Amino acid sequence: MTAAARYQIITHAGSGAPWLVMVHGATQHSRLFSGQVGAFSPGYRLFLVDLPGHGRSSDLTGPFGQVEYAASVRAALMEAGIERFHYWGTHTGAAVGLLLALEEPGCVLSLILEGAVVPGASMPYTTRRIEQARATARSRGAAIAIEEWYDTAEWFDVMRRDPLACRAADQKAMLAEFGARPWLDDAVPAPAPTVEARLGELQVRVLLVNGERDLPEFLATADHLEQRLPDVTRVTIPDAGGFPLWERPEAVNHVVLGFLSQY
Repeated sequence: MTAAARYQIITHAGSGAPWLVMVHGATQHSRLFSGQVGAFSPGYRLFLVDLPGHGRSSDLTGPFGQVEYAASVRAALMEAGIERFHYWGTHTGAAVGLLLALEEPGCVLSLILEGAVVPGASMPYTTRRIEQARATARSRGAAIAIEEWYDTAEWFDVMRRDPLACRAADQKAMLAEFGARPWLDDAVPAPAPTVEARLGELQVRVLLVNGERDLPEFLATADHLEQRLPDVTRVTIPDAGGFPLWERPEAVNHVVLGFLSQY
C-alpha cells in the first residue's frame, strides 16, 4: 500500500472554498509556496504537499519516481477526503499533476504547471544533473551534493544573480533541509509512463508558466505542451528563471489568480 505524502492544510477561506493543491519540485518542499499562501488562502483551501523524501515526508521510503510520487499524492488526497481540486505543480510537481489529471480526469479542475516536466519525455540536461548529484551524494556526502546542486545547476541562475530579490538565502536554507534520501536510495522506481499520445485527452484548462530566463529544455517542453494540449494558456514571467513562483511571486500570483478566476 502506498504511503500518503504528508501535507499541511490551510482553510482560512472556509469549508465552501475550492481546493488548491500545491506540489513542489525535487530537493525542495512545500515552503516553496510561502510566497503564495497569503495571496491564495483568502479564496482557496490550500493543500500543501511534501513529496516522499522531502520536508514532512523525509522519512518515507522509496522508490522515488514520478509514478510513486503521484501515488503518494493521490493517497494523501484520499486521506484528506479531497475529491475535486485545482492543482499547481512545479517541475517534478508538474509531472505529478499531469499523471493525476490523466488518471483521475474528474478530480482535477485545472492545472497550473510551472517549468513543466512531461512524464516519459527525455530531458537530457535534467537527467544529467540528477545523476551527477546522486554520484556526489554517494561519494562525498549529501551536504556537498546539495551545495553543488545550488551552486552549479542552471535553473538557479536567476537566484544566484539576484539573491536579495529572489530570496536566495531562504532557498538555500530549504535545500539544506533536503536529506538527499532520493539520491541515496537504491530502490528502482517504476518507469514513468509515456503520456505524449494522451495529452489531447486532457479536458481541463492548463496554465503554463515559465521564466523568460528558464532553461531551453523547459521552454521547449512548454512549446510542445502549448501545441498539444486542447485548452492551454501560456505565460512568460519577465526577469525570472527556473522558479518564477519563488523568484517573482507577485507577478506569478497575479497571473494565477486571473487564471483561476475563470472558475
